Amino acid sequence: MRYTPGGVARVGLKIRHTSTQQEAGIARKVECDIPAIALDKAALVTSKMLPGQQVSVEGFLAQRSLRNTQLILHIDNIILK
Repeated sequence: MRYTPGGVARVGLKIRHTSTQQEAGIARKVECDIPAIALDKAALVTSKMLPGQQVSVEGFLAQRSLRNTQLILHIDNIILK
């Protein structure tokens, strides 16, 4: 865990998503790694995660920065399962 200059807890992580979705009437297996960041209370919960642990997250997607258009998930709420 790291801290911002303002003292807010910050954790960067990758979340692996795995599911089966319907596309054009056909089942499709979906797997992807999603870069994410958690701040404050979500960062404290995230720091207790174990590798491979299942989670449920809520948040929003945004550009990594003004110059880098890669998307990153900003986690507002995380529940460890």
